Amino acid sequence: MSAFSKKRWLLVGMAGLLLAAPAVFYPVFLMKLLCFALFASAFNLMLGYTGLLSFGHAAFFGGAAYVTGYLLQSQGVGTLTGIACGVLFALVLGALVGLLAIRRQGIYFAMITLALAQMVYFLCLELPQTGGEDGLQGVPRGSLLGLNLSNDLTLYYVVLAFTGAGILLIWRTIHSPFGRILLAIRENEPRALSLGYDVARYKWLAFVLSAGLSGLAGALKTLVFKFATLTDAHWHQSGEVVLMTILGGIGTLTGPLLGAATLVTLEDQLADKVGSLVTVILGATFVICVLLFPRGIVGAASEFIERLLGKSSPPPLP
Repeated sequence: MSAFSKKRWLLVGMAGLLLAAPAVFYPVFLMKLLCFALFASAFNLMLGYTGLLSFGHAAFFGGAAYVTGYLLQSQGVGTLTGIACGVLFALVLGALVGLLAIRRQGIYFAMITLALAQMVYFLCLELPQTGGEDGLQGVPRGSLLGLNLSNDLTLYYVVLAFTGAGILLIWRTIHSPFGRILLAIRENEPRALSLGYDVARYKWLAFVLSAGLSGLAGALKTLVFKFATLTDAHWHQSGEVVLMTILGGIGTLTGPLLGAATLVTLEDQLADKVGSLVTVILGATFVICVLLFPRGIVGAASEFIERLLGKSSPPPLP
């Protein structure tokens, strides 16, 4: 069986598991996992494939969550329109932030994104339309293409479709000539410049795409939980998505998915048992994983399989 056939059957198997998952797991938990998986994948497009560490992605995630929640709750717009406006807001905000931050590198880029994200957080706290510290509560789910989204199972498949489309867009991006240029910029930016590529433009486009997909994740989360809070726009949210990506494996398509699944599952299982200590446990888990698996879960698994195949394969001919 060829490598392409194996990947195809693997994707079919994963799709089958996701379609059947609500029969075993609580749909709301699965939808939360999908939203953060998309968020982490969008962030990984910046860190893993472009080499830019942003501490401000919560601005796009939380900003889109608030925009979608406000339009659905106070303006009575349709669900699809609310999601689209949330994504559009994240795209515009990403374009503006990118113009200011993209020409800086390293810690300077990270600090600029963090500072601008804190400005968005302040607006979410102070604007009367956002509900202040209480956030937006009781956001209606509405309907989409005739489907009643008040049903958790129906909404799960809608969120699954949006998440799948977003991850498919990321996969297509990283396997396109545009994605190859991003990898070249990550590996050796001066060489990419010497080859004539407009590095700043490519990084800006990647930043805007990442922001838009992060906004999609935030808009979907508002639908799932029917509220948008300051937590969505807080810098802790930016830290969590960094943790998810590093935990799963930077620069891999499946790494952020596994990292998000691991973190969300730990939070869900430990929150009721240990209360506020869950952050301490998550921090310790992250330190242990970084020390033992510096390449993340996917990197460690790949290395193990390579060693296993290497040991089982016949020695090379002299």
